[in-house]
Amino acid sequence: MLLNVSYNEPEVREKIETAVGKPFTLKERWAMGGIGSSKLVISSTSIDIHNLLILDNNRNTCNVELRPKGIILRFRSLLETYALIIPYYKLTLYKGKAEEYSIYKDQQFIKVIADTKATHKFFSKLSAEKAKNQAPGIEDL
Repeated sequence: MLLNVSYNEPEVREKIETAVGKPFTLKERWAMGGIGSSKLVISSTSIDIHNLLILDNNRNTCNVELRPKGIILRFRSLLETYALIIPYYKLTLYKGKAEEYSIYKDQQFIKVIADTKATHKFFSKLSAEKAKNQAPGIEDL
């Protein structure tokens, strides 16, 4: 779900916490070595996100926050902040080119450039969290 999170609205916060869980505690964040990505440069997006990003002339960037049951991908357009809320069961990660990752949720996607070692390390952490929260498959029964 794509939400405008510019303002502190209880209904929006409740939707986010229902979908991906409450934020990690400080102790959990410390144990995980951080839960947020650095600034990621967006290379391409799906049409609905693209229509938001073309409204201003700024460089298109985003960041990713890990939550217990999913991720929050935030980006800015004009003076508004938008969040793409993705539960782990709907998250699909692709590593296309050598320095590009694709984050998919159904028909929505964002492709980001990973040009630093820290970014590759974050996406490895994200893949591990997704695998850890994966429901057991038929072959696991």
